[in-house]
Amino acid sequence: MSISFDSALGIHEKALGFRSQRAEVLANNMANADTPNYKARDLDFASVLAEQSAKAQRGTAGLNRTDSRHIAADGVAMGDASLAYRIPFHASLDQNTVDLQIEQASYAENAVNFQASFTFLNSKFKGLVSALRGD
Repeated sequence: MSISFDSALGIHEKALGFRSQRAEVLANNMANADTPNYKARDLDFASVLAEQSAKAQRGTAGLNRTDSRHIAADGVAMGDASLAYRIPFHASLDQNTVDLQIEQASYAENAVNFQASFTFLNSKFKGLVSALRGD
């Protein structure tokens, strides 16, 4: 009998990847807080979740390898469809849309959600190990 990690781990595996990507986007926004004409961006979890469930329903699109030395791709990378521009609350003179306080709050919230998903994933692995040992 084989274990399907997709069904055993649930959404938390993909949530960790999303939270990691979102942390990079938010850190990039904070790093460019003083860059003129920089437009703040963010990832929306609901749109990423809808995109991933649509991929799961229609099956993953495989890529053809024309050479045996090519690296196989499984098509799980998130595209720019879920990466959207953030709408600023107030206009700035240099057209920068980064609000540092909002970015810091979003980063802190994302870190808490990452830790929660990591904790749930860790408990799932402990449960699988316990089931395999017969405890």
